[in-house]
Amino acid sequence: MVHRPVADRGGQAEYVVVAVDALAAKPAGVDHVTAAALPVAGLTAWQALTDAARIRAGDRILVHAAASGVGHLAVQLAKYRGAHVTGTAGAANHGFLHALGADQLVDHRTTDFTTVVPGMHAVLDMVGGDYGPRSLDVLRPNGILVSISGSGSERLVTPEVAEARGLRYTEFPMRPSGAGLAALLDLVAAGTLRVSVADTMPWTEAAEAHRRIESGRTRGKLVLTH
Repeated sequence: MVHRPVADRGGQAEYVVVAVDALAAKPAGVDHVTAAALPVAGLTAWQALTDAARIRAGDRILVHAAASGVGHLAVQLAKYRGAHVTGTAGAANHGFLHALGADQLVDHRTTDFTTVVPGMHAVLDMVGGDYGPRSLDVLRPNGILVSISGSGSERLVTPEVAEARGLRYTEFPMRPSGAGLAALLDLVAAGTLRVSVADTMPWTEAAEAHRRIESGRTRGKLVLTH
């Protein structure tokens, strides 16, 4: 038995302590695996779009790593808000992302996205490294780059660098929210939001699950089960 606080990025334990206002009831029509895959990725995508980027209908947004756990949800939620959505992803994931509503896709293995997607209102960066400074090149004046890559000291963009170019930059921290999670679950229950689960793995293979995620080749989410 393990008792410990839940960090704002999630945790792996049999028992956890969590603030009641960070919880939401699972609708009867949503299965447990889907519900387990949703909270961190879903809240990250939703808050990055609404609180950080403030996406509105008609905006143009670029989502890097669009087939990832956060990315595939961000694509759908941006479309839900009426945005035109472009994503970077390998060609094998283009059909998957088009089915989720992506308007334009760029194969990051063969095409430099900076040459084909100018005039973005916002970019969601879940890759880090040189994707940050390159993403500034595709933003329209006063556009915003939202970094949710967690690249730490390796970040190559600062608010000052962006401001000098007439742009904005923020490093986005997800906040637990029971109300936000309930709203996302309602969208899932209604069929508006699809949570793609690449695989379920037993709890004993948690280390292997992390290795698969870190490979950058996982479509959607992995879920650990007992």
